Amino acid sequence: MNRLSSQTLRTWGAAAALLMAGVAGAQSPASQAQQRYEQERAVCMNGTSNQERSTCLREAGAALQESRRGGLSTVNEGELAQNRKVRCEALPAPDRHECMLRMQGEGTVSGTAQQGGILREITGPAR
Repeated sequence: MNRLSSQTLRTWGAAAALLMAGVAGAQSPASQAQQRYEQERAVCMNGTSNQERSTCLREAGAALQESRRGGLSTVNEGELAQNRKVRCEALPAPDRHECMLRMQGEGTVSGTAQQGGILREITGPAR
């Protein structure tokens, strides 16, 4: 009978663990959609969404169905940056710079959507 050294066993064990982690991490889009639905449903059920439970569950189900059809996409950072820029361009010229600073995370943030809104503010010398 062949005896393997403890180092060889540890090496094989580490390789097997990496392989299993890779398989577990390689979720299909369908399983990712189902997982996202379960998370959204939990938020609906525990009351931390900003919607009525029935509306929240209906929206979560609709998102799952649309995801299964391939109709949902993820937003990338470039799109988010463009949205921030467009939002600030709607303001009068003197306010645009401060808006962009707030959208980039400078200043303070308070409130939540559930509380009625998110307030982003920067304080500085008066103009």
